[in-house]
Amino acid sequence: MSWTGWVAGWMTTAALGQSPATLEAVRLHRSDAAALAQAELTACEKAKCPDAGRLGLLAGTLVLSDGDAAGARDLLTRHAPPAPLEAFHAFYLGQARFYAGDPNGAAKDFERALEKASPSLAVRARARLGESLLDAHRPKDAAPVLESAAAAQPTPELLFQRAQARAATGNAAGFKADLKSVALRFPTHPYADEALERLAALKPAVKLTLPEHLQRARGFLSDGPAARAEEELATAEKRGLVKGAPAQAQVALLRAQVLFARGKKEEAEKALAVARKGPPAIAAEAQLVVARRALKSDDNEKARKLMAALDKAYPSQAAGEEGAFFAAWLDLQGGRFEDAAKSFADYEKRYKGSRRRDESMWFRALSHIRLEQYAKARQALDDLVTAYPKTSMAPQARYWQARTEELGGGKPATVGPAYEAVISAAPASFYALLATERLRELGRTPPAAFPQPPKQLTLPRPPELELAVALTRAGMFRDAADEVQSRVSGLRTADQALPFAHALLQLGEFGHAHVVAARYLWGRAFGAKAPDALAAFYPRAFAQAVETEATRQALDPFLVWAIMRRESAFRPEVMSAADARGLMQIIPPTATEIAQKMAEPAPAPADLFAPERNIRYGAWYLAQLMKRFAHPALAAAAYNAGPKAAVRWTQERGTLPLDLFVESIPYRETRGYVKQVVADLYLYHRFYEKDGTQARLAMTVPPPSTDGVSF
Repeated sequence: MSWTGWVAGWMTTAALGQSPATLEAVRLHRSDAAALAQAELTACEKAKCPDAGRLGLLAGTLVLSDGDAAGARDLLTRHAPPAPLEAFHAFYLGQARFYAGDPNGAAKDFERALEKASPSLAVRARARLGESLLDAHRPKDAAPVLESAAAAQPTPELLFQRAQARAATGNAAGFKADLKSVALRFPTHPYADEALERLAALKPAVKLTLPEHLQRARGFLSDGPAARAEEELATAEKRGLVKGAPAQAQVALLRAQVLFARGKKEEAEKALAVARKGPPAIAAEAQLVVARRALKSDDNEKARKLMAALDKAYPSQAAGEEGAFFAAWLDLQGGRFEDAAKSFADYEKRYKGSRRRDESMWFRALSHIRLEQYAKARQALDDLVTAYPKTSMAPQARYWQARTEELGGGKPATVGPAYEAVISAAPASFYALLATERLRELGRTPPAAFPQPPKQLTLPRPPELELAVALTRAGMFRDAADEVQSRVSGLRTADQALPFAHALLQLGEFGHAHVVAARYLWGRAFGAKAPDALAAFYPRAFAQAVETEATRQALDPFLVWAIMRRESAFRPEVMSAADARGLMQIIPPTATEIAQKMAEPAPAPADLFAPERNIRYGAWYLAQLMKRFAHPALAAAAYNAGPKAAVRWTQERGTLPLDLFVESIPYRETRGYVKQVVADLYLYHRFYEKDGTQARLAMTVPPPSTDGVSF
């Protein structure tokens, strides 16, 4: 759950009906949450405490989420809710009545909820009202409600329900359109198969075209079981839709990707052979699939040959362009810097409209830097900033213009101002940090990246947040998060956003404050360099937990905040596609290993959303990485890509100075990750440490220890 302000904000001084233990159980979805809430409600009723309405609302919603609709209905009808929560009470009572088999009663509750609903709740209440009316066999009443609800929020459920209402009211075309949308846009949803069955049952039956079958197959390959994608392709073939060489090649290409996903390499290779006989666009994509697989397997020599062959065979296709770029990039990775410089220069001439052209100019410059051809490197960098003045790579280009000038014998009087310009233009960047160190080496005093440190303001809480606070007091964290997100989406200007962000900071809602800042306060923070805007970008989030664990592990607390900022943007509820969880984005298997090392019981996966535990594990792991790698850049690389990769890179490139070492990290994601974490680390030092302006970044790469954490 995302609304966690009670952890660090007002909860410590507020009188709540719920105990902290109950609220923690609710926040972490613990199985005993409903029982704890009911026990506290019973105790409140006996004592005739004033919080019975709020406690009853929480207990009812928890019992409902456990699947006991009748029990939830009974709990929710026992007490009137607090005034601010009447609409939510009506909504959840409607949910309970609906699932208890009373759709007409539910419809009345949802109508009552809509009378006082906030914008975020109104969307849900309207959708459920339409569903209730439909279930109560009142399609004429349901139709206009579902039209509005599905237009605002076209989920598979609402589209499917709207289809039923349209059918019942004579809108046959709309009925077919909605069913097709469900089947094509949401192929993995249970309603998708039912939508297809209903379309097939029509007279005449509505059948999918080949492009539509391919769309569903891609959806299964991306989001669902690959076997279903293969079945979809087989269905298209059985229906005789795959006619002619182009269609056969197109299906074969997609089938190859499906078979690779299913681990059927030999069958996939046969399918690719068919695809390669198709039209040039499909044949090129088939070749690119093979080349990418070689690249992912770290068979760089084979990948280089395949990418170059793509460029030669299909120069007019997008796949050929990609082959040319990666052939040059693999030369760079393989230390063939002369070849790389020539290949990137050729790429820029031949593919002038490429979206990668600015990146090519950078890699051409990097090739010349590695060859110590500093004049040629500066020319490539000049080409880059001239052709693409607004590119995200401008700060690194400006830094390396200054650095190559210095390496080529440039005088401090010339180089110094160039470094200072980098700090002024991109004060929060890795390159501002590097420029600061280079100026110190020249004996010059670097300018302050930010004249003043972050300043948190004490402002009246915006009235728009009061409902979210009331929901939090009731333990309804998910509803509170929806309410905050809805209010954030209504902001339009920096003047509106600033007091909102500071109110969230005061509530301990660092993640929401950061979201507001990222949307509306970027220019104020990094252009105007205003300390009130910087506070939302660089908070000392969950300070007590961070400082306690950093002290325990003899770890720099600012490194914890820098990692936290990059991993989760201070949002405890975040979960990645790889199942990394919480503030420090720890996956459950890693958490289990950490717990074993700390002589603690293995945590449940949901426990990783608890800020204190997540920070404890993250701090322990970071401390071990620092013991092994002895440099924050290497520790950050290991945190992102794993210790084994970081060790390999230091063995291969550890003699390079730090700036070149980081630029030479082969993984794009890890390069960006290291740059941001290291920049943020030193900004935190300078913002919050008494002598933080004196913190120095070591510009050499230490060899890692052979022992230490390896997971």
